[in-house]
Amino acid sequence: MSKLRVGALVSGRGSNLQALLERSAEPDARFAIVLVASNHADAFALQRARSFGVPAAVVERKEYPTRAQQQQAMVELLRQQEVDLVVLAGFDRVVGTELLVAFPGRIVNIHPSLLPAFSGGLHAQAEALAYGVKVSGCTVHFVTETVDGGPIVLQTAVPVLENDTAASLAERILAAEHQTLPRAVDLIARGLVRVEGRRVFIDAACESKEMNSEVEQR
Repeated sequence: MSKLRVGALVSGRGSNLQALLERSAEPDARFAIVLVASNHADAFALQRARSFGVPAAVVERKEYPTRAQQQQAMVELLRQQEVDLVVLAGFDRVVGTELLVAFPGRIVNIHPSLLPAFSGGLHAQAEALAYGVKVSGCTVHFVTETVDGGPIVLQTAVPVLENDTAASLAERILAAEHQTLPRAVDLIARGLVRVEGRRVFIDAACESKEMNSEVEQR
């Protein structure tokens, strides 16, 4: 059975990428990471990719006259690897028209809040704490023209503790991300995700049957 070919865009240390790489290496995984591209040459995520034998590319902004041309270069790299799904695994730039047109409905992102709350920024955890919410978490969503506004695939709630700091809350949300993102990609790879307008439906019955079948085969 052919696996879903996944390309990951990263900018930093790549802990979410690590979670994806580890899941993709498991025998029952239905997806494979075939390319990791970063807009920063010093991103540690690139080393993580290479340690798994995954091609890693650098596409820095300074090498291109415009951001659009930079993202078009990313598109070409992804196409060369025949990528089916693009995952933003800690990518610190807004996805432009070039990527959206090339991969319509085939880009997902992980955001450290329960969207639509605290969208659009890089400090969602601190914003949640400052607002005084009792529950935060993370969201995997499809990427659209609206920043952090695409259909939601999965969400995981994380309680906000009385003694939390922005750093401690961010750490616990990140741990949830490491579970939620691979599961979302796995569901998509298994063909269990259906999008209707703003709503995403997951065929839980088929997921249960598949899991039982895989357990029996082990």
